[in-house]
Amino acid sequence: MTLAKLIATVLGVGYIRPASGTWGSLVALPWAWLLHVIGGLPLLIAGVILTFAAGWWATAQMTAGSTDHDPSEIVIDEVAGQWVALLPLSYASWTMDMNILVMWPGWIAAFALFRLFDIWKPLIIGWADRRGDALGVMLDDIFAGIFALLGVIALAVLYHVYLFA
Repeated sequence: MTLAKLIATVLGVGYIRPASGTWGSLVALPWAWLLHVIGGLPLLIAGVILTFAAGWWATAQMTAGSTDHDPSEIVIDEVAGQWVALLPLSYASWTMDMNILVMWPGWIAAFALFRLFDIWKPLIIGWADRRGDALGVMLDDIFAGIFALLGVIALAVLYHVYLFA
């Protein structure tokens, strides 16, 4: 297996069926936890940036000369997007010096919202997906992650400010 294929399929996770994108998002969760535990928010942000760059390159390599710009086995985009959705949890944990796993409802919300936006593809997410190139493959998941990030923040505010004020 080539380096591009190892990266794009996240060491072969993209070949798990059905719902390879969901598997890619699931595998991103423990890796996000590990990055956060090792280096906090800065390392998770660095992980997003590095994963985006490596994923863009690997996706371009895997799809070169193909009519399918986004094969289902490419799931590195899900990893990057899922990590974006988890950034509010990493921020809260890092700034308040608390165990990130205490916020387990936020992990569930980040996962569910990311999958919702990644599948639904509203607004700019759909635009990025329709680009038909490797950058679009990566960007649609980053945008889905941003939408999920905003949803996680909104749910946290709702819970902490309005339900338990």
